Amino acid sequence: MSSTQHTQHTPNTPHTPLPYYEDVSPGSGGLPPRAWSAETDAARLSLDGTWAFRLSPTATAEDDSFARPGYDASGWAGIPVPAHWVLHGHGAPIYTNHRYPFPVDPPRVPTENPTGDHLRVFDLPPGWPDGGDAVLRFEGVESCARVWLNGEELGTFKGSRLPQEFAVGGLLLPRGNVLAVRVHQWSSGSYLEDQDQWWLPGIFREVTLEHRPEGCLEDYFVHASYDHLRGEGTLRIDAEPGGRVTVPELGLDLATGESATLPVEPWTAETPRLYDAWLTTVGESVPLRVGFRTVVVEGGLLKVNGRRVLFRGVNRHEFHPESGRTLDTETMRADLTLMKQHNVNAVRTSHYPPHPAFLGLCDELGLWVIDECDLETHGFVEQEWRDNPVDDARWTPALLDRAARMVERDKNHPSIVMWSLGNECGTGRGLSAMADWIRERDPSRVIHYEGDQSCADTDVYSRMYAPHDEVERIGRRTEPPWGDPELDARRRRLPFIQCEYAHAMGNGPGGLTEYQRSFETHERCQGGFVWEWIDHGLARRTADGTPWFAYGGDFGEELHDGNFVCDGLVFPDRTPSPGLTEYKKVIEPVRIGGDGVEGTVRIANHHDFADLSHLVFAWAYEAEGEVVASGELAVPPIGPGLAADLKLPVPPETAPGQETRWTVEARLAATTAWAPAGHPVAWGQLPARVRTEPPHTDAPVAAPRRAARRITLGPGTFDAATGELTALGPLAVTGPRLDVWRAPTDNDNGAAWQPDERYGLIWRELGLHRMRHRVDAVEPDDTGLTVRTRVAAAATDLALETVCRWTAAGDRLRLAVSVVPHGSWPCPLPRLGLRLGVPASLGHAEWFGGGPGEGYPDTRTACRLGRWALPVDAMQTPYVRPQENGARPDVRWARLSAPDGRGVRIEGAPPFWFTARRWTSEQVDAAAHTPDLVPSPDTVWVNLDHGQQGIGSLSCGPGVLEPYRLPVAPAAFTFVFSASG
Repeated sequence: MSSTQHTQHTPNTPHTPLPYYEDVSPGSGGLPPRAWSAETDAARLSLDGTWAFRLSPTATAEDDSFARPGYDASGWAGIPVPAHWVLHGHGAPIYTNHRYPFPVDPPRVPTENPTGDHLRVFDLPPGWPDGGDAVLRFEGVESCARVWLNGEELGTFKGSRLPQEFAVGGLLLPRGNVLAVRVHQWSSGSYLEDQDQWWLPGIFREVTLEHRPEGCLEDYFVHASYDHLRGEGTLRIDAEPGGRVTVPELGLDLATGESATLPVEPWTAETPRLYDAWLTTVGESVPLRVGFRTVVVEGGLLKVNGRRVLFRGVNRHEFHPESGRTLDTETMRADLTLMKQHNVNAVRTSHYPPHPAFLGLCDELGLWVIDECDLETHGFVEQEWRDNPVDDARWTPALLDRAARMVERDKNHPSIVMWSLGNECGTGRGLSAMADWIRERDPSRVIHYEGDQSCADTDVYSRMYAPHDEVERIGRRTEPPWGDPELDARRRRLPFIQCEYAHAMGNGPGGLTEYQRSFETHERCQGGFVWEWIDHGLARRTADGTPWFAYGGDFGEELHDGNFVCDGLVFPDRTPSPGLTEYKKVIEPVRIGGDGVEGTVRIANHHDFADLSHLVFAWAYEAEGEVVASGELAVPPIGPGLAADLKLPVPPETAPGQETRWTVEARLAATTAWAPAGHPVAWGQLPARVRTEPPHTDAPVAAPRRAARRITLGPGTFDAATGELTALGPLAVTGPRLDVWRAPTDNDNGAAWQPDERYGLIWRELGLHRMRHRVDAVEPDDTGLTVRTRVAAAATDLALETVCRWTAAGDRLRLAVSVVPHGSWPCPLPRLGLRLGVPASLGHAEWFGGGPGEGYPDTRTACRLGRWALPVDAMQTPYVRPQENGARPDVRWARLSAPDGRGVRIEGAPPFWFTARRWTSEQVDAAAHTPDLVPSPDTVWVNLDHGQQGIGSLSCGPGVLEPYRLPVAPAAFTFVFSASG
């Protein structure tokens, strides 16, 4: 991203003033922003429910007569509020990453501007207080609204993910109040909200009427710091008007504006200690939850309560597959619970403030938060940032309005440790003005912004998708000079985070372990935030009711960015992906290592604040993947940043030659707000005795027999012309034959700005998806059968010369494969191994190897070695856009069986990747959505891979690291097949 600014283009001045939805102002008629209170003893009335709705194609197609009392809207449709009208049959969603879906001519928008008129008639409830005032509050409307009550215009506003209030006390009637809201899909505000998500217009958060009695709270600011040296907290609550603050647990009863210092337990994401308090004025009382903590940048580090923190974070858009950005509290809590269960400790609210209830849940459950302003102008990168609003003084009031509405609403949450100016806006004077205002208003937090590498306005150095080697240099503070020498020197003194890294699109991300190693090695590198939490697939069903998820292009958009909107650690239905399982393992706050042969285990506490007294530890001793002994492990309450070496028990005797290992696990000792007692937090495996080759059978080596068009060798039947195995005992099979193709992952296909490593495209150009197999020789001899083939694609001389040597002993059929490449290969291979077809009835899989989920060379950390069993259908990972998935790594043996017990067992040396599915890689490659995958009625396709290319995160981040690439090189591997049952 270039941060170079350009001369502003001055558009032609229209003959008449711009309409409110096109001017650069933030709006009119609204009240000043204030702190949000989850509860109050003042009366509140929810105006959510079914509203009358009319959609017009333009902003001016209808006049404002609908806002007058008595208007007949009986012919209108009904729509729920909160909601997005495009998800209720009115128009269609649009997905773009950063390109504006309309001509770029700020602040003007197209005449084709879908406009939704909303009407709600309501009565005041019995007991609504007399006197005082009332405010009408909107929590979120996209993208511009004009509001009337009982025929009187209240005002207009923009800033879709921010609240707006209007004073309405003098307009309210006991019965028959008419609330009218006109919402425009496009406005000048749309230029500030180009945030890599679905464009979804509507009143999508709650609408509330709140009574404001005489002497009510106009605003309040909770200041609760913590002195880690003295173990004391200082509380002061400023309020207008003044009142009293009580904290019963601490015995405090203070006037607002007064301070008290006393011993307290601090708030951290690991120990989210909150104190219940009450703030009371003459007219109103609100409950508060106070957390004491202090955030500083000191000595080049970001510290909370005196300690460096390490962010194990995620970026989070607000999204639900059926309701878009309309989320209920239960869904928010479910998200945060799932994060905590997967060791996530931080959230960046990309790229706007979330629903305010979400932040209260972060306070309660314990997560660090970067609260990000509702601001992104990424589309201006297409014109080298020309006319960028953040460097145009005319837009600065709108930017300051957005900053104020975020800070004032959210300022009382202890979970928020950083204010973010926005996302991907280039650089500009407006950002500096925002930073200055926020720093003046709230000096107790640090300021974040990634888009300006000079860090002129920020307190942290933030980057997106910096590759691993650069992160290492940054950690050592030896990164190359950048920009102004004085600013460069200042930046080098700042702590570093990756506000986005490890792009979780489709199968992936890979390379997490290496990033985490840098974060833990270099104190300046204080972690990062995976992009992102959830796939934004919109729920749909086929004609026969089969569910699937839609992405960009599925709604006939003029411009779209495909499935780039599906790049989360959980699927749209919030099922964890293998990427989330991997991330949990990589970032686990307890590291378990040691020497299994010597029987010692090292427990290292990687928490920032908590000791290990909240965990219990258990050990298991396993032989060939089965537990033969287990017990509890006594672990002292190791403090944060410390480790202890402990002795394991004497292992039991096991059969000679068996592979044995220790598994040690850390689990919650007691139930928490986010998980039950016994929830697994961390685990480690320590090899005790390495695998030896399975003993050879005593049965004599069989000689092949030829009859007509067949060759039989032990339990195997072969086609005499091609040398292909056609049956294993009573089971008909197809293959096995050499296979190098996989349905490219999103990360294989990569990003356009990294063409040299877009291997999915390169593989396809080379023809690896259409390899031909030429049989050069079928050679039976006294001890076996040799089949020689040349595997290559049309239009290239690149080839893989393959020799398959078959031998048999008893009921076992052994295949030794050697592969020699020919030609100058320009890239690694997708995979290298065998593809085998077995009868569809063999639908149950068992294996000894990595599991229970999938794993690839750079995503296998979470795969635990053991014995696993799953139906073949459950081995598939339903990525929203189908792609390579389902491989189990480090497999020693696998068995596929039918309900009657018949099956096939496969052993491998060295250990292999095992994949079983009811469709071929070519069918996966051809599918755009999951319903496109039609299971074969006849065959389960099995891949037995000697090697797999890693995954990386090239869809937006770095590619596959060198150790995880699959080079084109000579290879040799062996499999043993036997029929069973």
